[in-house]
Amino acid sequence: MKRLLMLVCGLLCLHGVKAEDYFVRTKNSVMVLSGEKGSRLNFVYYGPAATLDEIRATGNGLWWNAYPAFGTHCTAEHALLVQQADGDNALELVLDQVREYREGPAQVTEFQLKDRVHPLRVAVRYKAIPDVDVIKVSTTITNDARKPVTLQRFASAYLPVKSNELWLSYLVGGWGAECQLVEEPLHRGRKVVGNHDGARTSFVTHPSFMVSRGEPDEQRGFVIGGTLLWTGNYELSFLRESNESVLEIVAGINPEASDYRLASKESFETPELVLTCSTEGKGGVSRNLHRWGRQYQIIGGTQPRDILLNSWEGVYFDVNQEGMERMMKEFSEIGGELFVMDDGWFGEKYPRNNGSTSLGDWTVCREKLPQGIGGLVDAAKKYGIKFGIWIEPEMTNAKSELYEKHPDWVLRQPDREPVMGRGGTQLMLDMSNPAVQDHVFNVVDRLMQENPDIYYMKWDANFSIENAASLYLPKEKQSHLYIEYHRGLQKTLQRIRAKYPDLVIQLCASGGGRMSYAYFPYFNECWTSDNTDALQRLYIQWGVSQYYPSNVMAAHVSASPNHQTGRVTPLKFRFDVAMTGRLGMEMKPSDLSAEEREFAKRAIATYKDIRPVVQQGDLYRLISPYDKKHYVSLMYVTPEKDRAVYFLYRTQFIRSIPAESRVLQGLDPDRNYLFRELNPERPDKKGPLDGKVISGRVLMEQGFYLELNKELTSAVYELIAQ
Repeated sequence: MKRLLMLVCGLLCLHGVKAEDYFVRTKNSVMVLSGEKGSRLNFVYYGPAATLDEIRATGNGLWWNAYPAFGTHCTAEHALLVQQADGDNALELVLDQVREYREGPAQVTEFQLKDRVHPLRVAVRYKAIPDVDVIKVSTTITNDARKPVTLQRFASAYLPVKSNELWLSYLVGGWGAECQLVEEPLHRGRKVVGNHDGARTSFVTHPSFMVSRGEPDEQRGFVIGGTLLWTGNYELSFLRESNESVLEIVAGINPEASDYRLASKESFETPELVLTCSTEGKGGVSRNLHRWGRQYQIIGGTQPRDILLNSWEGVYFDVNQEGMERMMKEFSEIGGELFVMDDGWFGEKYPRNNGSTSLGDWTVCREKLPQGIGGLVDAAKKYGIKFGIWIEPEMTNAKSELYEKHPDWVLRQPDREPVMGRGGTQLMLDMSNPAVQDHVFNVVDRLMQENPDIYYMKWDANFSIENAASLYLPKEKQSHLYIEYHRGLQKTLQRIRAKYPDLVIQLCASGGGRMSYAYFPYFNECWTSDNTDALQRLYIQWGVSQYYPSNVMAAHVSASPNHQTGRVTPLKFRFDVAMTGRLGMEMKPSDLSAEEREFAKRAIATYKDIRPVVQQGDLYRLISPYDKKHYVSLMYVTPEKDRAVYFLYRTQFIRSIPAESRVLQGLDPDRNYLFRELNPERPDKKGPLDGKVISGRVLMEQGFYLELNKELTSAVYELIAQ
């Protein structure tokens, strides 16, 4: 009954004489809202471009509360809950005025709402970026009262979706198994995807989702996708009540243990929720997000990424001058472009020989590196490659000079023994503290001042907020910690980027624990997972690709047997898997045989040639590893559709499995394409498709037959328009 009353109210508002309709448009979609001053703002529609008459005629409109607050409808879903100084939690938001303006590439429609009783204002903003079919939604809450109020729930966005059958796609995981894809029907009741780790907030779940009308499909069907631009704890809530065919999505900062005291005249700005939709299935949503990310969100998103060698799995903590130089020389000989020295290079009083000491003491260990960082930078120049270095600046160890000098800089409860992380001694610095922010900035600044030719930094974070208390924040603001930590981190990253805009920085958090678009204005790429096993990487990278483009996905060729799984995998298979992301290596090149080094040299040269297609092309996922079809397949196509790169992997070999045609996507049906096999095991032995010319129409409608007759084998083909 309450929903019926709300719907009637919405319809009355819509058809009232003073009601006005507002259209937030992109190239292929539209969002419609409606309202009049002094009445509720209504959300009408989000989907493929349509007129209001068409929305009414088809029954696809909703006329639902656009930003519901807890108050007069206490049992309804709400995006905002505020407790006034006198204890009252009721709000009834009505439209006050509407502003429309430009902000960079976005056309902004801002609805300014106010409560009928309390002096509290809420601005709900919809930012349309037309060329990439993205709409960003956020709110600003302003307290105009004389006394503070407490924000107990403060969502970025509320989105109602109309349909009888809806499916949710999202990512789950943990260390070594990040970004595992889960797809399930949204039944009646509430589904929450959220995180309260505090720091590594993309391990257990991920701040992104897709909602499909019907069972998810890569190519067909209407799909809405969203990702929240917040580096901290988040909550995505999906509610379907028992008698409704409407899904209510509420997205924002996780309010758990985060009541926010909003002072008089203070405003609170929520993070943005990025929305896109497509009638081309999940693949269409992914391509929209990839284009938006490369063009507008990822620092250096349209620049080519270097092929690098990271020292970690090659030597772990056993860093020394001779070993680092040898790895540089050997990597340069097979065509490498960048060498990154990982953990183990620092610590004067406490040399860093394992994970239990020295974090925070970012001085070179002269026992290991007598010529310092400068000597390694010079060596890299000598071998014609770039140099990078590993840091973990938000952390310290109980056994470190930093902790001895500043024990008050760590997060901990003042009357309890702190829980410690890696090595039994790791602690997290309090990024809400300006002195800590200065320290973290200076870690980067000092390294760059002393060694201005450092090209790349790997920024790690191997701990969670286990001790959720600040020795800096006052008692009445302890519940602000989860928010203030990330505000402080973002301020620090902004300072770093202002001074070093061209420094390439990789985001790492025990692997992919911070895979989030909120970080990418500051980080160029992400270490996808500490699990470098090629077979398991097919699953991890498939999940990442749902939301992120290939050029932020670090994918490394490692040793065989693999250090995490013990699996023995052919070198070609390892390279072919890594080539679908930002190619790199995670091993000592000297461990390769002479024949393997020659193959690696050819593979690296091949990747350099196809790098523009893979890193900037449109992704089409063809055969999912989750479908258990014994094959995995995907392809990248240039926007001009003149080049494509096709990848096929055989993950399991069972006899008597019928052959299937390989149907492609994304090509121009009216053009012919020349097949050229890439990365064969032997240059003189190529597959059956090499040199064939086939029309795009046949490739997309009928496909071709290509079988791989051994387990853990792969094929890569370039398609060139004729």
